[in-house]
Amino acid sequence: MSAAEEAPQTPDETAAEPAEAAVRELRFAYVAGVTPGKWVRRWEERMLDVPLRSFMSDDGAQLTVLRDGSADLSFVRLPVEREGLSVIPLYEEQPVVVAPKGHEISVFEEVALADLSKETFLDVAELGGPEMAVQVVATGAGLVILPMSVARHFNVKDTVARKLTGAPTTQIALAWPSDSTDEVIEEFIGIVRGRTAASSRQPSSQQEKPKKEPKPDRRGPAVKKPKVAQRYAPNPDKGRGKGSRKKGKR
Repeated sequence: MSAAEEAPQTPDETAAEPAEAAVRELRFAYVAGVTPGKWVRRWEERMLDVPLRSFMSDDGAQLTVLRDGSADLSFVRLPVEREGLSVIPLYEEQPVVVAPKGHEISVFEEVALADLSKETFLDVAELGGPEMAVQVVATGAGLVILPMSVARHFNVKDTVARKLTGAPTTQIALAWPSDSTDEVIEEFIGIVRGRTAASSRQPSSQQEKPKKEPKPDRRGPAVKKPKVAQRYAPNPDKGRGKGSRKKGKR
């Protein structure tokens, strides 16, 4: 039988298969120096049904990923423009000064900013970011001030970094669009803020859990013990008031 002669299919046969619901995925970005591993592990322990995807963004794009929809949340370095965003400050970062190898600061564990007043400091933003700035420092052109975590991330062997006192600190925060908050985002925020899985503020803890089936009674039917014949005569005084029996010899 040719294709043209085949019997027409019934509506049930021609109906398209219902499209599967798209799997919800949570995406977050983070700037250099942020180590999100602990939050990822906690998420995977609690939310196996929601995949988590992360990627690093540079400081210049830390809000762009939220504006263009590339990420649902972003770990940002303050200050940022907060219009239309919810922002939760998380922690401060230790500043360090990065100098070329052999610089006099290498003999100290930490240095004060006031003691470096005669040094030439480079503008990290003008150099195109911390990665390029550290490479320029290695040439001996000057010093830069960076968060310790960033200096470690872009470490160059021909440089040395020391803790810096008297310098402004930077702060890491978690940001997301205010109009896109839902239970999945709230769950991630709770994990970042250190809430336990049993916290009443975690959406996952409020979900109704299936009731456990009662365990079968393996003891078997109860066996009645046979009555034992009474060995003693009943007490004639039982149930009477005090002194109810007549006194006398027995």
